[in-house]
Amino acid sequence: MPPKTPTPRSDELFRNQLDNMIDMEHALVKLAGLIDWSRFEEAYGPFYCQKGRPGLSTRLMAGLHLLKHMEGLSDEAVCARWVENPYYQYFCGEQYFRHKLPLDRSSMTRWRNRIGADKLELLLAEMLRVALRTGAMTPSSCERVTLDTTVQTKAVAHPTDSHLLMRGIEWLNRLAKQHGIKLRQSFLRLGRQARRDVSRLIHGRGHKQAMRWVRKLRTWLGRLDRDIGRKIAGDPALEAAFTVARERVAKILTQKAGDTDKLYALHAPEVECIAKGKARTRYEFGVKTSIAVTNARTAGGQFIIGMQALPGRPYDGHTLTGQIEQVERLTGIPVERAYVDRGYRGHKHSGKARVYIAHTRGIASPTIRRELRRRNAIEPIIGHTKSDGLLERNHLAGATGDAINAILVAAGHNLRLLVAWLAALLRALLTAWLSLIPPRIAAA
Repeated sequence: MPPKTPTPRSDELFRNQLDNMIDMEHALVKLAGLIDWSRFEEAYGPFYCQKGRPGLSTRLMAGLHLLKHMEGLSDEAVCARWVENPYYQYFCGEQYFRHKLPLDRSSMTRWRNRIGADKLELLLAEMLRVALRTGAMTPSSCERVTLDTTVQTKAVAHPTDSHLLMRGIEWLNRLAKQHGIKLRQSFLRLGRQARRDVSRLIHGRGHKQAMRWVRKLRTWLGRLDRDIGRKIAGDPALEAAFTVARERVAKILTQKAGDTDKLYALHAPEVECIAKGKARTRYEFGVKTSIAVTNARTAGGQFIIGMQALPGRPYDGHTLTGQIEQVERLTGIPVERAYVDRGYRGHKHSGKARVYIAHTRGIASPTIRRELRRRNAIEPIIGHTKSDGLLERNHLAGATGDAINAILVAAGHNLRLLVAWLAALLRALLTAWLSLIPPRIAAA
């Protein structure tokens, strides 16, 4: 059911109004007044059912997600901080200070999954609109963009063979216990000991012995799977309950080292192995993500004007057209020049935007050469999304979670820049105002 307008309470006179408690010149307060919250209510209103329990406020849910990704917090942490931070409550549309959260943490998960990544792009588009309105970003800066790809790593353990095989044994035992199936042998004790021995021997002189333990783990998992298959045969309910687990276990048992479509996490089959050529990290496990930022450093910093997850490990050049289209869709400004690295060679982009590849010789224009040298400035932006944002370890489930997290990370990065820009602007205005006051009055 759509959210209802809160009715006045009988004790309103004795409650603490937020505008009497907080500094109304705070950057987060000013930003809350600049955001057009009605856009979210109009866009997300059709996702609410017309019957049932009244839904939560759209501004509350959108504000919590923006604050979460601005600070790089988890759902639990941002909910806990909302209760004790009056500025967070004011940003989310509260009029009075509240001592209890009006929702459960799981409501955030259900809300963003219901909205989807496509509609959540509106949060990023609104942050860009506010940046243009406040002068933190100019329209001309959206015409010249820098593009690159990175890896949005998933919150999974490093996928070693012994770890995956042991996780399969534990998963099948857990399901068998839930459904009351008595196993011939659980292999839990033997499997844990074998995994410890593999960890101890694999990187030393006992490599052959470690591989023998890995083969034993694979044998034990196969025996356990066959034992369960015999005992659930003919029972459609049990077969349906074990379908997902047995399919993924079968994939682990049959996959080889040189296979392309491998399973790296039992609970996250969408995880991919991506090699970006880094010396410190040869392989990263997650999904490739494309990012577009303004080429010129604007007054408020370098804003992210486009970001999207790219499942399937596509070639960078094939992602160029889709990323430019997203930038033009979010900003409403056509891209004239796009600057990329040498990983985009052979892109065959057919749009109106001119694409310039790094380390290209024969460019006569000094402006384009200068902007091409600024292409490297996208690397620290990617670093900020991973260290300050939530791009480094994505905890959202499934491929849909990858797409949602990418959009919200970009919106949170822009929100951080806007808060810093408004705070600096207010300080500059205060300094200019104090400079006009005579020294004697200012000292008094």
